[in-house]
Amino acid sequence: MSAVIILLFVIGYLAITLEHPLKLDKTVPALLMAALMWALLAVGFHQGWFSVINTEGHVFNFLKEGEEAQEGFHNLLLHHFGKTAEILIFLIGAMTIVEIVDLHKGFDIIKTWIKAKSKKHLLWIMAILAFILSAIIDNLTATIVLITLLRKLINDRNTRLWFAGLIVISANAGGAWSPIGDVTTTMLWIGKRVSAAHLVERLVLPSIVSVIVPVFIASFLPAFKGDINIDVKDDDEKGHRLLSSSRMLFLGLGMIIFVPIFKTITHLPPYIGMMLGLGVVWLVSEYIHPEEDFTEERKHLYSPHKALSRIEMSSILFFLGILMAVAALESLVYGVTAGGDQVGTLRYLAEVLNSAIPNQNIVILLLGVLSAIIDNVPLVAASMGMYSAPMDASVWHLIAYAAGTGGSMLIIGSAAGVAAMGMEKIDFIWYFKKITWLAAVGFITGYVVLLFMESL
Repeated sequence: MSAVIILLFVIGYLAITLEHPLKLDKTVPALLMAALMWALLAVGFHQGWFSVINTEGHVFNFLKEGEEAQEGFHNLLLHHFGKTAEILIFLIGAMTIVEIVDLHKGFDIIKTWIKAKSKKHLLWIMAILAFILSAIIDNLTATIVLITLLRKLINDRNTRLWFAGLIVISANAGGAWSPIGDVTTTMLWIGKRVSAAHLVERLVLPSIVSVIVPVFIASFLPAFKGDINIDVKDDDEKGHRLLSSSRMLFLGLGMIIFVPIFKTITHLPPYIGMMLGLGVVWLVSEYIHPEEDFTEERKHLYSPHKALSRIEMSSILFFLGILMAVAALESLVYGVTAGGDQVGTLRYLAEVLNSAIPNQNIVILLLGVLSAIIDNVPLVAASMGMYSAPMDASVWHLIAYAAGTGGSMLIIGSAAGVAAMGMEKIDFIWYFKKITWLAAVGFITGYVVLLFMESL
């Protein structure tokens, strides 16, 4: 039965990675995989075919412990669902705030700041914006916002594709050093593997290097030679700006940035701070007047209810499915360590990998490469079950960097890449030929810098 659960995970994983050829939303296999794995885990547990293990290392066997083991299994499921729910509530809050800001056209203000005519200068501006924005509003949202801006700034599609590719690299790098910049770093932060302060301190420099190197190389390529005409008319700005645009932009970004500060002050989980932030933004949006002649009939155009309807619920459900599936794999007792302790499947995998490849740094480097092929969310979720290192240990910083930036090497390797692919219809092969090598050079250079920093 253990083999069946693992096989189910592998089949579900393949269905997720083959989302485009199968023409099947990855949410479907993720939800089916999670539900079926927990069902088989429950049946096998009650039949005595195998034991389960909780996050404290306590093993439960139904045949030996009876009702006590049953209670342990119930608490194990609640624990994993609770940890998953923390991440999902956090993401729903952040995505809703961003959508409320967007409804008030707050991000259109950023467009008015861009005055560059040189393609090379515009490249650096967009890369810096992507890097900073993704650390604040997450890499997926930052990519969507900046590609929307690109469409207003650049008419030539081929030129836009090059810019979009570099935006993906920059956004993923920006998300890697921020606890709220990427789902994976949020998972590590909420899971108490890293603290916000140490994550920023250790990863900001390697992340900057992983952007500067590819952008510097790209600035000498023919695609970024010459000038571009950016037509920003005053009447166009007035047509897009609202009375509430700047206020909602700075309020929304400010409340998201406030979340780590709130956690530091109160020691409460981050999702509580995000709930507070969403409540404040929602409250202000109910009473602010976006237009000169604002009427009750037009209130629905800027309503938070409309913002809620625009968030990607399929992505939220995908994270629910994949995180619970990984939790099932982590809970299944599969083998024993060299010391004779029973461990879960993922911890056992870590023991095997460390035996086959003694150098942990190489194992995590391979994890970064794999994150370009396979979604980095389940990879990080798996790694959290593979290693038992203390909070802010070197291994967690390496995993955060590798999973966050490694996905840039393929267009399907990150949420930012998939968003860019959908918006600009970027061809997989085109990205592989033109952008992959740039992303790989940046990823490896930044990883070397991080290894050097951790060695100090």
